[in-house]
Amino acid sequence: MGNVIPYSLLSDFDINLFKAGKHYRLYNHLGSHPMKYKGKKGTYFAVWAPTAKSVSVIGDFNYWVEGEHQLNVRWDESGIWEGFIPGVEQGALYKYKIHSHNNDIKTEKADPFARFCQHPPNTASVVWDNAYKWKDKNWMDTRETKNSLDKPYSVYEIHLGSWKRTKDNEFMSYVDLAEDLVKYLKEMNFTHVEFMPIMEYPYDPSWGYQLTGYFAPTSRFGKPEDFKLLVDKLHQNDIGVILDWVPSHFPEDAHGLGFFDGSSLYENPDRRRGYHPDWKSLIFNYGRNEVRAFLISNANFWLDQYHADGLRVDAVASMLYLDYSREEGEWEPNIYGNNENLEAISFIRELNQEVYSSFKGIQTIAEESTSFSMVSKPVSIGGLGFGMKWMMGWMHDTLEYFKKEPIYRTHHQNDLTFSMTYAFTENFMLPFSHDEVVYGKQSLLYKMPGDEWQRFANLRLLYGYMFTHPGTNLIFMGGEFGQSSEWNFQQSLDWHLLQYDYHAGIQELVKDLNKLYRSSPALYEKQFSPEGFQWIDYGDYANSVLTFIRRGHEPKNDLIVACNFTPVIREGYRIGIPKKGTLKEVFNSDAKKYGGSGSKNTGLKVSKTAWHGHKTSVEITIPPLGVVVFQ
Repeated sequence: MGNVIPYSLLSDFDINLFKAGKHYRLYNHLGSHPMKYKGKKGTYFAVWAPTAKSVSVIGDFNYWVEGEHQLNVRWDESGIWEGFIPGVEQGALYKYKIHSHNNDIKTEKADPFARFCQHPPNTASVVWDNAYKWKDKNWMDTRETKNSLDKPYSVYEIHLGSWKRTKDNEFMSYVDLAEDLVKYLKEMNFTHVEFMPIMEYPYDPSWGYQLTGYFAPTSRFGKPEDFKLLVDKLHQNDIGVILDWVPSHFPEDAHGLGFFDGSSLYENPDRRRGYHPDWKSLIFNYGRNEVRAFLISNANFWLDQYHADGLRVDAVASMLYLDYSREEGEWEPNIYGNNENLEAISFIRELNQEVYSSFKGIQTIAEESTSFSMVSKPVSIGGLGFGMKWMMGWMHDTLEYFKKEPIYRTHHQNDLTFSMTYAFTENFMLPFSHDEVVYGKQSLLYKMPGDEWQRFANLRLLYGYMFTHPGTNLIFMGGEFGQSSEWNFQQSLDWHLLQYDYHAGIQELVKDLNKLYRSSPALYEKQFSPEGFQWIDYGDYANSVLTFIRRGHEPKNDLIVACNFTPVIREGYRIGIPKKGTLKEVFNSDAKKYGGSGSKNTGLKVSKTAWHGHKTSVEITIPPLGVVVFQ
């Protein structure tokens, strides 16, 4: 094996873009690329390490010895080291040994642009060519119409390591999941799946939120092309793919991005801006051009190379505020004297502008828990440019309400109706995510009060209310069949519970709610517009009843929704409605097949009795702890 041959995949134009922070496809140039040069097979390596005085590629092909394969530094002050090494082919293990000008420090780092990594706890990068023949042309060509904001968006959030395990409690592979998971999502009528981070991470208890391999799907479940197969199969079955993405922070692991070349290269050098006290991790330096290019290239990489349909951006609030989770004196105001992180805000805007202009029909979704304004409004009018934002306030208020015994709910109806005062300020997604079922918070089922029947009825009501409330929906795995224990990332979900009627009933209910949502334009066409929602009555505190109308483009598709938050059946309950005719019950959470008592409405004739400000009205039966939908 020869030494390093001078070679480059970077033009002067690439370098200028990189220095300006405007190179959004760095993965085509940096990292390791197996190729042929002058008839010889080998690999081209390129790494950014501006503080280095030498950079060696060490690996299983040179016994991990420093100096055998020293890269050449470019002459243009870009800080990039590169070269072609003959004989190094697909599957070779490697790292960069970096000797720094800074106090002669030496670091040994995984490749920030590696396409594949060793299975943790091993930490080497793997030379890999991501060749794959996609078969999802149909989906990609029509994605713009299926993945737009006026279409159904019902998301199943999943942690791949604990959805299902094999008989020996081993992980299922991407290839297994391409069969089992795809079939399940299709059966359950979900429109999208959201993967908790699948980029390589060293530490299982981080659930993937502490990344070291930003460009590599984790090797826990197979090879990169196996993950492509999983995405491909989902697309072939009309299921969109959202990836959790973490541009907010990264761990201090020795082989990771921290102190990369003996200097604070990727992280902000000021600990007040560069270190997360909560997660004991490092924060990206959003003011550094090359770091912005790295992150935006990474977002593009998953949309481009892996055909992802959306990115759910983690911990946005922690990026927006300089004083996030910090005490007085632990942070420094910006130039205007306030607590907004101006560099992070401009980075987020640039990110959203870039991905939306480069990829048709994708969405970005912000996990953002504060009242920061215009998160999901276009950058052109001063917004952050996300497609949607998680509605954390709604989630919190709703769960607080549901935890209360029905007898006390009469005094807390405002917890439920308050969301409608701000429901249309953003494009909201309603999330019951993994965060709500860990760390002693109990499963959704066990947050519910009452005996077994009431618990399950409450959970059915919760989902019915969620799916008829304006906005898109997200349910964390296990929630769809009433998992009774808290989520544990080290084991499979409790699938055995489906032998019990109540659990099977919840699963049936979620399946039907997804079906109702997907087939009812009134629930999705104006899901982010005040025109899509009208109260009939939100003031019946005494009975803990809410009634409202959902609307799409066509009045004939209007739906009328009635929710009863007590275990007392409401018979002959009169509601005012805007037009004459007959009402047909299209959904009832109290149906026997869901584990309910089987109350139902038939032959409802609208009368000319004025009620609730309407000229006509109708008497309905609202089931105990139930929601009923009429057309």
